[in-house]
Amino acid sequence: MTTTGTHTTRRWGRFALHYVEMIIAMFAGMFALGMLQSVLGLGVSHDQHPDLAYLVMAVNMSVGMAVWMRIRRHGWASTLEMCAVMFVPVVPLFPLLWLGVIDGGVLMVVAHVVMFPLMLVAMLRRLDEYAGCAH
Repeated sequence: MTTTGTHTTRRWGRFALHYVEMIIAMFAGMFALGMLQSVLGLGVSHDQHPDLAYLVMAVNMSVGMAVWMRIRRHGWASTLEMCAVMFVPVVPLFPLLWLGVIDGGVLMVVAHVVMFPLMLVAMLRRLDEYAGCAH
């Protein structure tokens, strides 16, 4: 493999690793902070308030990712973009929920499925930052 080919492979490997790290950090925040909220009696019922439950979960996922991104020395702009991705999927879904077109289960599934490609898009926007070897 040529030096350019090796560099390209390393770059995309670094990008893929960072994507996986973001998913792990997101789930770590969601589970750790969710459990803490439950223990403290601050949990929100998904059955009664799926919209509020999703927003709390999005905050928890954002905290996990933001902490990891700051540890990895990412800037605030890219950190906030990645956190915004946790909230963007529900923008078109909340009105559908409130109108009774979808239920809380559909909201959660669709939002989480859409979140992963949106994370990828946010990372591709800043390819040099996420695929670079400076971190």
